[in-house]
Parts: sequence; structure tokens; C-alpha cells
Amino acid sequence: MKPITLFGILTLASFQAHLFAADAANQPTGDKDAISSNAKAFVAAFEQGNAKAIAAFWTEDGDYMDLTGRLLQGRAAIENAFQDFFTENKGTKLRIDVISVRFVTPDTAIEDGITSLTFADGSPPNQARYTNVHIKKNGQWFLQSVREASYTPPGNYEQLRALEWAVGEWVDQGNGPEIDHVRFEWSEDGNFLVSTQDVTMKQTLVSRATEWIAWDSAARQVLSWSFVTDGSFGENLWSNEGGQWIIKTNATLPNGKKLTATNIITREGPDTITWQSKDRTLDGKALPDVEKITMKRVASETGTVNQD
Repeated sequence: MKPITLFGILTLASFQAHLFAADAANQPTGDKDAISSNAKAFVAAFEQGNAKAIAAFWTEDGDYMDLTGRLLQGRAAIENAFQDFFTENKGTKLRIDVISVRFVTPDTAIEDGITSLTFADGSPPNQARYTNVHIKKNGQWFLQSVREASYTPPGNYEQLRALEWAVGEWVDQGNGPEIDHVRFEWSEDGNFLVSTQDVTMKQTLVSRATEWIAWDSAARQVLSWSFVTDGSFGENLWSNEGGQWIIKTNATLPNGKKLTATNIITREGPDTITWQSKDRTLDGKALPDVEKITMKRVASETGTVNQD
């Protein structure tokens, strides 16, 4: 157990001058340089385990509130906490990602960012968000206040919410000998939708495919990767057009041949969807379209539809 998180206090640690952009057009460049210089000195003191030097970065009455809500008031309390930390956590490394530094007055700067500690014992890094207030006194910049908050890594849940209606189980309503059964669910971390697609005939599993649906932050598009029990695999690009999901598929079959298709999912109602496949080719040669399939949401054991 680490006795102190020390995230927010690593406020000074961006060494890139451009990260210290002043909101005030007349903010002296020397102030930004001074904060940057303090950062280098702070890191040096931390790596030396010098709690007294670290506490000196605060004003006499400065304070620091950590993730647990513990408030350290004044340099003496901050120094003692750092000394305890260094005693129990030798060799700890630190990293900071500064989001912004803005000067609200010529003598006051507010910094926001994300901090991380990596411990010598190999335990996972700890991360936190922080907000720090720097003030200038007698020509020197000090920390007046530091506040930490829980950090949640950015995820893709919000980008995939447009597909959340599909979560649950769906079954083919056709009359053919083969029955399609599809289940959508969120991955444990909420960053992916995972689809399992079964084809059965006379209650015997004929084929199973697993598909991981993700958000491509570079292309700003939903995409997915699919894997079939026969060894086929594919990559699919998704787009939402007027209530329909258009899925451009490129797949490689077990024999090495290339299959392309445009698959269309249409939401006909809260518990009904249709699926069809058009513009299909096999190694560049046209294939017939697949007729539209209607699928219904499966009711849960309680009698209600299986829908989050």
C-alpha cells in the first residue's frame, strides 16, 4: 500500500515551453520559463528523495489534498508526508501530462493535467487528474493549492453508444433449415462491443463467428474484426446512414480467396432488425446478393426482452 499518491504535486513537470501558453497576451515569457525551471528542480529533488526541497515549492500556508481527501496544510505537513513516502517507496519514477496552464492574472496560474507514479517494486502505475494553483510572490512562483481527483482513462463507450440498442440476443425469423442466432454485449472495459454469431441446423452448431466492434479514433469511424471457426477472418468499416448501418466487409477465406460485401443492418423497431448482404464479390467476381433476413430480439427468462 502506497502511503501517499503524490500525483497533483508533480504540477511543475512539463518541460515543453509551448505547454505553458498564457491566456493573457501580455504575460511575460519569463514567468513561463520560471515555472518550467521549477519543474526541473522539482523532479531533481524528487529523484534525490529530498522532502524538504520539495516542500519548499509551496507557499508557507500552501496546501495539498490527495485522492483520499486528506488535506496537508503548510510546508511542514507536506515535508513530513513526502519523507514518509520516500522512506517506503525508494526508486519511484514520475511522469506528468500537462493538459493546460493558464494565467488568470499576472501573478496567478492554474494548471490541469494527468500524473503517474511508477514504483520500483513493479506494481502498476497510479494515475490521477490534478488542478494546481501557482502564485507569484516577491518575483518567485510557488504552489498555493494542489487538488487531486480520480482518473478514468478515456474510453470508446461514448463513441459506440449509437449501437447500444443492439445489446442482447437476436434470432432469425426465417423458415429455412439454418437458423442464425446473434448476441451483442459490451466488453468488460466498455471499449468494445462483442458479437457472437451462431448458425445452427437441426440444433447442431454449423458455424460460429466472433466480432469485436471498436472505435477508430484516427479515422473517426466504427470498425470491427471478425473471426470464424472455419478460419475465415475479416475487417469491416461501419457507417450510419439514415437509420441503417452500412458495413463494408473485406474477408479472407480459408482457401485464401478474398470476399467483399456491403452488409446492411436496419433497425425496424426496438425488437426487430433486418440484415442483408449486397455487392458481393469473390476474388473480384460478382456473387448473388443475400436476401433480407429478419431477426427478433430474444425475450429473457423474466418475460421481458433482453435489452440493457
